[in-house]
Amino acid sequence: MKIAIVTDSTSYLPQEIVDKYNITVVPIEVVFNTKTYREDIDITTSQFYDLLQESPELPSTAQPSIGEMMNIYDKLAKEGYDTVISIHLASTISGFVNNLKSAAQTIDNINVVVYDSQITVRLMGYLAQEAARMAQENKPLDDIIARLDTLRDSIGESFVVDDLKNLVKGGRLSNTSAVIGTVLNIKPLLEFDNDSHKIVAYDKVRSMKKAKLKAEEKLAIAMDQATHPLRLLVIDADDPKAGDRWAGELHEKYPHVTLDRSYFGPVIGAHLGKGAIAIAWIRDFDKS
Repeated sequence: MKIAIVTDSTSYLPQEIVDKYNITVVPIEVVFNTKTYREDIDITTSQFYDLLQESPELPSTAQPSIGEMMNIYDKLAKEGYDTVISIHLASTISGFVNNLKSAAQTIDNINVVVYDSQITVRLMGYLAQEAARMAQENKPLDDIIARLDTLRDSIGESFVVDDLKNLVKGGRLSNTSAVIGTVLNIKPLLEFDNDSHKIVAYDKVRSMKKAKLKAEEKLAIAMDQATHPLRLLVIDADDPKAGDRWAGELHEKYPHVTLDRSYFGPVIGAHLGKGAIAIAWIRDFDKS
């Protein structure tokens, strides 16, 4: 069995990982007014946030067309692959996964397994990376899917955002009433709910400092309860200095834990806004 791995651009995988594991990354589009940009192809992350500051209108996003995905799967079939694991952003924030699952039933020249990451950003990228590593080692499909399930179940996260207007406008914040109408300078903390897998606000505080402390409290509980090594991730929205500072502080607290840095690119940044920051964790796939 020859297995290909496909994911979308919100995985924010470094190019060296994409090349090393031969991962196909499909760009998602971000739209300002009537102009459309393919993430990381037509617009860089820094260019996006500049436009976000200048634009009077909030941007929107557009998933790849089913025709484009069919062409990608067909190309992989012609390259000799008999199976594709297509790993994409959570079905609770995009209809892309469910649309793909319906379309995959019509494909007869390659077996397409559409996998709901139930998350996005580099956390989803980790899933694609591990699946691709196992595929290169010729691991069976069932083993890869089981490994993805194990990693996905270990994921936790805490997002701090400055501005909720696009999340609210897009309907991607499940419990809007928990944070709307609050006083100035409230920092809501968001997570993907473990049961519904929707984005929810689980707390709110009055400063970024307090928000980070709350997020770290959640991380500390996860670290204490984990029966396996965790890998940490700090993610920023066009504020790498703030991200680096937080990463440095966490490294001092957890010096023996692998800690990575990543970013919210255009598509996710369109919903979270500039200045968002997050910590996240996952079972360390390099250690267990």
